[in-house]
Amino acid sequence: MEVNPNDSETKTPQKGVFCPQPGNLTRENADSPSVAVAGEDLPSADVGVAPPAEKAGLLSLPLEAMSHIASYLPADTVIHDLPKVSPFLKVLLEDTTAWQLRAQRLTAHQTCIPVLLKKMMDWPSFCLEMEQLVDTWAEKPLSGDVLMQSVLEGEQGAALRENPEGAENGAGLPEGDLDAEVRRWHLEDLDIANNFLSGENKETMPHQVSKSSSETPGLENIVLPSAHIAQVNSILFLGGEGAICATASRDWSVKLWDVKTGPSGALLYSLASKGETQSHRGWVSCLASIGPLLASGSFDCTVKLWDIEAGGAQTCLIGNAAPIFSLSSQSNVLLAGTFDKKINMYDIRAEATLIKTLRYHKKAVTCIVADDNHIISGSIDSTVVIYDRRAEKILKRIVLKHYPMRMSYDGCVVWAGDCKGLLHAFYMNADQWEKKTQFDVGHHAVITGIHSSPSSLYTCSSDRTFKVHIPSVSPITVCTLKYKSPVSAVCAEAGVVAVATGDASVKVWRPRK
Repeated sequence: MEVNPNDSETKTPQKGVFCPQPGNLTRENADSPSVAVAGEDLPSADVGVAPPAEKAGLLSLPLEAMSHIASYLPADTVIHDLPKVSPFLKVLLEDTTAWQLRAQRLTAHQTCIPVLLKKMMDWPSFCLEMEQLVDTWAEKPLSGDVLMQSVLEGEQGAALRENPEGAENGAGLPEGDLDAEVRRWHLEDLDIANNFLSGENKETMPHQVSKSSSETPGLENIVLPSAHIAQVNSILFLGGEGAICATASRDWSVKLWDVKTGPSGALLYSLASKGETQSHRGWVSCLASIGPLLASGSFDCTVKLWDIEAGGAQTCLIGNAAPIFSLSSQSNVLLAGTFDKKINMYDIRAEATLIKTLRYHKKAVTCIVADDNHIISGSIDSTVVIYDRRAEKILKRIVLKHYPMRMSYDGCVVWAGDCKGLLHAFYMNADQWEKKTQFDVGHHAVITGIHSSPSSLYTCSSDRTFKVHIPSVSPITVCTLKYKSPVSAVCAEAGVVAVATGDASVKVWRPRK
């Protein structure tokens, strides 16, 4: 769902406003106005329709008591089951304060969630999704001590992370032949072993993770049939149901999968232009979708559009002067970030006509996200730029210590992962874009993939790990999976999660039937 940041009224977190301080929030003072969201009218526990006086049992209790009892039930039960018991219990869904306290309890009151509060936030759905995330992925119960340690380590680790000389200027990016520059840049930054790239990988067994599948009983773990012969650079779910998945690889191909069919998914088809055997003539680096169209960007300096509803037929070829590093879509506009420092905007309705070219970065554009009002882009020049699409000007230029590699936008908060494994958060607050401090979530090399929603955050890295976090003001890691090869991409949709590793395999976690 597209969200206009300007339509949301937000307040800066302040002590005693909406962000309870660790250790100070108890059930006795939890319902006090001091934990309410500034600027938002929260229904108190004594607001609502009183049950008939002749009723006995549970419905005869004061609403405060029923709200307290309901807070210890799963969110799914409160949302879907209690209203079936009595229509009166629907009032529990409107007790915003109780849902806020439930969310805080999931993190043992050690951090504020979510990062950014929306005026009309759907708290029941938020808590339901976060409970499902914790129940599915948490390696052990999230106690207060464990969470506080996670928060402190993340903040201190980020502050103490050394900045290698020249990193802020994109050092290591070579000059000279374009093809050589692009290849070397990816080899150095993604830290992929040469044997994976040259096809000399001697390991024939599927990769293993350090965490056993029994620790995620709610999910079924599968590995898609081996079809790619080189590393997968990008994964994208299509359709909104987590059933169809597209993968883009260094073997020049884009493939579509049905991840919910059979014991290990099924290959639907490989995309190829007429008269061609491959999707592109170079590494396929990124994917984006616009309605029924799938866009793929490649190092062969082209962007291709494929009609999924027409069996994957190519509908458009967009040429460019340099390799494509990143893609993003918004309404009928496709954005392409290139190696030659540009962001090209194309109108999909008019045969991908070039609308405008933005030139405000000094080096390659590595990541882009957008909404109706803004374009947020990251570059090897170690900057994140927020561009106002309506005013046609730069709103803010943020300089980072390490250049950003990947971004994800959940409609409220932009999460960015940099080349040293740190996370950054950006959001609109009081009509101004702000940046939270950088976070160390335990990655020790470039973050190669990131996917976020208001209630979940997934990251992967060339340090051979995939992590699941609660996207709070200080992200809390609830699960870490370790692989034998670098993890190169991640995507999630409708409870289905897919990750790609350097040995050309794609692992999927899907809900059990």
